[in-house]
Amino acid sequence: MLQTHAIATQIYAKICFDTTPGQKKIIESLAEYLAESDPSAIFVLNGYAGTGKTTLIAALVGALKQSGIKPVLLAPTGRAAKVLSRYSGEPALTIHKRIYRQQTTASYESKFSLNINKERDAVFIVDEASMLANGSSDGAIFGSGALLDDLVNFVRGGRNCRLILVGDDAQLPPVGADYSPALDPRALSVYGDVIYTSLDEVVRQEAQSGILFNATLVRCMLENGIVEVPRFEMDFPDIESIDGGEFMEKLQDCYDRYGRDETIVITRSNKRANRYNEGIRRYVLGAEEEIESGDLLMVVKNNYHFTEREENCPMNFLANGDIARLRRLRRFEDFYGFHFANAVLAFPDYDDAEIECKILLDTIASESPSLTREESSRLFYEVEKDYLDIKSKIKRFKEIRENPHFNAVQVKFAYAITCHKAQGGQWRAVFVDRCLFGDEPMTRDMLRWLYTALTRASEKLYLVNFDERFF
Repeated sequence: MLQTHAIATQIYAKICFDTTPGQKKIIESLAEYLAESDPSAIFVLNGYAGTGKTTLIAALVGALKQSGIKPVLLAPTGRAAKVLSRYSGEPALTIHKRIYRQQTTASYESKFSLNINKERDAVFIVDEASMLANGSSDGAIFGSGALLDDLVNFVRGGRNCRLILVGDDAQLPPVGADYSPALDPRALSVYGDVIYTSLDEVVRQEAQSGILFNATLVRCMLENGIVEVPRFEMDFPDIESIDGGEFMEKLQDCYDRYGRDETIVITRSNKRANRYNEGIRRYVLGAEEEIESGDLLMVVKNNYHFTEREENCPMNFLANGDIARLRRLRRFEDFYGFHFANAVLAFPDYDDAEIECKILLDTIASESPSLTREESSRLFYEVEKDYLDIKSKIKRFKEIRENPHFNAVQVKFAYAITCHKAQGGQWRAVFVDRCLFGDEPMTRDMLRWLYTALTRASEKLYLVNFDERFF
């Protein structure tokens, strides 16, 4: 495919500073991988925060283009794709947008089948691979229901295409999993040869960052099996410990300096996020209504209904975790025992693409991630009552599936979100809510949560109400 020396030289030429020994080793491994005639091996680049992983990938993308090789950039979420596009200088899509196509089944359900990979000699680079599960919370709506399987099969369906998985295995694994299969060489070995590489040395340019210093402290504890409360070093300008009395003023400062889209509060639970969102809207933003134009919202359950009705929509569905701004609020409706609003949502991670839809307001203050199973069933049966005159169950089900209230987009406010929802994104200012309460002990899972939360911040990090054990 390429000459080993030539591609390595081009990667080095794209990096504007001295490379670390670890980076040099990975550049050589990448060059050998790209020169290998057999494209079937999977290349894994595991890199921790501050180790120069993004710089290396950006250089690789530039070197591939210079060599006439097409890089295809993918990420699990819209925000992660936007971050990838920003640092690589090339367009990036979500994995689902690229590898699946929508179809309607005989029972009138939406389903996404595996698309055909028409690329030839392309290199697929997937960022934030720690988030990739090999199962689906939506069952088999997407392909086989196993995202990692489908990704590998899609890439190999093209002619002479290669797959590079990039991520950080110290971050939280997919929901419900205890490890990240897309970064685990043993899990990946079922697909054949795996070339595993890892970056763990923080580059000199990042060494003065308090965010990365403390994130690296937590990561080293994880690597060495140390499960105790970390003692943070606060003698840096980019990290502060604040209490609840300072929170509102500091948050307002960040809104003024960085903007609402670049400021986030990260919490452990939906209950804590709800409390923060309520307080932020009332006391910082001065909101007086239940919901208002300009509010920042998060989709909390995949929605396949409204994107079908938009021409040239950059999303093939609204994904759980997508952030939207409420561009226009039209009328409120109470139907079927639930509260709805007609709205126009703009999605900043997709170039402010607008979707006209109904939103379900009951989920906003709910402590559950989305409608509970019982609430979903109640909505279904209430909607079904409107169609009981249709004798055919299949035709009745089709009408229910097309009902806009049944398909209303489930949302929550997005000023404060859980860490799993924040994963894959990056904000200039991040407020991390306390992670331990009372005498609660530290656990390995909580250290991973903490590492993931800390590394969402690029410029300023606030630790909110952390107790004295951390300092």
